[in-house]
Amino acid sequence: MAYRTPLETRLAKKTTKAITDFNLVEDGDRIMVGLSGGKDSWALIQILSELQRRAPIKVSIVAVNVDSGYEGYQHKQVGEACRERGWEFHSEHTNIGAVIDDKLDSDDTPCSLCARLRRGVLYRMAKETGATKIALGHHLDDFIETALLNLFFAGALKAMPARLTSDNGAHVVIRPLVYVTEAEARAYCKERELPIIGCCCPACGDLSLQRQRIKRLIMELEREHPAVKNSMIKALANVMPRWLLDRRLNPPGEVRQAIATQLEEFDDVPADVPLIPLMMSRPRGL
Repeated sequence: MAYRTPLETRLAKKTTKAITDFNLVEDGDRIMVGLSGGKDSWALIQILSELQRRAPIKVSIVAVNVDSGYEGYQHKQVGEACRERGWEFHSEHTNIGAVIDDKLDSDDTPCSLCARLRRGVLYRMAKETGATKIALGHHLDDFIETALLNLFFAGALKAMPARLTSDNGAHVVIRPLVYVTEAEARAYCKERELPIIGCCCPACGDLSLQRQRIKRLIMELEREHPAVKNSMIKALANVMPRWLLDRRLNPPGEVRQAIATQLEEFDDVPADVPLIPLMMSRPRGL
């Protein structure tokens, strides 16, 4: 059974590669898609649904919409679109908007706090719906923009993982669109006639000045180097710790020598015995 269009074929290949590369989906998974009604989450659930019908493993999908409580948010339209397509749908009404309005100053950007609060609701809904994975619609552009934001403004070399286990180990968050560009997600939504619903938060859509600058920077680079996005996403999977300055990754020479000396004492230890506990029980020279 062929995919409907070349675009859908391309997205299916990229999503399948991400699933394979990062072990995002396993047999018997119940995947809960965080469906905001924006282009990214619509593209995600649509392509996962297409892959589900072709997969050699058994997987179920459930869409969950978190209503932040802002007046005018069209969550009912999201639910109707899901039911028309045969997708299981749950909507959770919250007072996140009121909490944000109460906690943040008028000139602060609420997106970060909103994301954390919504993530908490998704964790709870995952438990209630019996989901084994929580799928979010972050795409390739989100990954590289986050990496550059952290590099330029946070003093850290990090982006976001394609697969993340929560701190308590209870939830697994996956991002299957890691190889899909924002432009592809937008075009796919238009092609499949998915009803894009905007957020009703007064600040939503007003990207931070930092993120706006990063987007412009990438667009400027693309004009001269069309493959720059692909290069950046490859870089996130091609980390060379020896060439960085983090001393946790590159201890001083005397520390490395001490570790090497200590390891020599365990040459006769069977390969299946973990060395770290043994080394910690017999500290020498560190």
